[in-house]
Amino acid sequence: MNALIEKDIQTIQSIEAVPHIMKMLSDATGLRFICIARVTDEKWTTCAVLDQVNFNLLPGDELDISTTFCIQVKRSTQPIVIEHALKDEHYSKSEIPIMYGFESYFSFPIYSKNGDFFGTLCGLDPLPVKLKTVEIQQQIKSFSELLSRQIEVDEQLITAQSELFNEKAATKLQEQYIAILGHDLRTPLSALTMGVDFLKDHVTDATSQKILARMDSSATRMKRLISDVMDLTRGKMGNGMQLNVKTVNNLQDMLIHTIDELSGLHPQLEIQTHIDIQGSVNCDPERIAQLLSNLLINAIVHGDPQQAIEVNASIENGVFALSVTNGGEPIRPEVVDKLFQPFWRNESNKQTGGLGLGLFIASQITSAHDGSLTVSSDEHRTIFTFQATLGLNAIEG
Repeated sequence: MNALIEKDIQTIQSIEAVPHIMKMLSDATGLRFICIARVTDEKWTTCAVLDQVNFNLLPGDELDISTTFCIQVKRSTQPIVIEHALKDEHYSKSEIPIMYGFESYFSFPIYSKNGDFFGTLCGLDPLPVKLKTVEIQQQIKSFSELLSRQIEVDEQLITAQSELFNEKAATKLQEQYIAILGHDLRTPLSALTMGVDFLKDHVTDATSQKILARMDSSATRMKRLISDVMDLTRGKMGNGMQLNVKTVNNLQDMLIHTIDELSGLHPQLEIQTHIDIQGSVNCDPERIAQLLSNLLINAIVHGDPQQAIEVNASIENGVFALSVTNGGEPIRPEVVDKLFQPFWRNESNKQTGGLGLGLFIASQITSAHDGSLTVSSDEHRTIFTFQATLGLNAIEG
């Protein structure tokens, strides 16, 4: 494998959204093999793959380009979509589906810097699958365009980094990259969410509803990740945490709803709630609910699942206090100072699939409300406590 192809594989591997894109495409289309390929006139090379049919291709593996449809996509710049190869008007006599054992297939072009052809976003399955719908093809197209933009941004980033001589300028460019990624993810995600909502209203069998529920859950998680990235970027690029401060009378209900949502996702856990907020409160209620959600997710991920999580909220002496308590291993003193840094995760814990932004964003919400966020931890329990003067005609508990 030549050095340029190896670099292109590393480029795709470095894009954090790639595994999510392939999983969401697999869920949306029903195809069990999804891959991103680097395509030249001579070779087809796997850059990233999701394989649920034991096709046995790994990143770096190559195929003779003449045995793929991707060379046609490269030459015509037009996608190929096949729902049932044996019955397809154009491809029923082709040896390629027989060679690789698939009936359903798609291949959409991906471009790099200056619009140069990079490769393809492909999917296939041994079984026929309905792919020729506006919703499905728009989702695939959106994801292939997203990958093209991210490859271009990555190349621009590498070029720019080689020309920068100070750390501040390089950091600024990386933050802009994060902003572009967060923004561009919203388009295909919106298309996926609309498709799921449409199918929920038209599909009745239990198996399909279960698949749609998983897709909906994945989309919700992606929305949370995107929001976290955008919040990080605003804070790091000098815009600060955006607040919509108003007088609310139902903050207690919003916090309970937030707890109920997470409790529903983790029914095996016990979450004890003690919330007493009466009267009006002056704050950004969505951000306060987001802060609670982030603290609660942190407790769910890092706490002892055999011990109950406790959530307390009240107003005393004009100060609003919100705390989340969990059992489990104590936080080491040398780790405490790192907890609220962006992208920091405790390496001693298993991978959680998050970006390591939850506590950082909680701290940013705290600062925007002129409050404090503290943590205390010992062998018995870990407590995160948020405090701020939010009371406005509040009835103290």
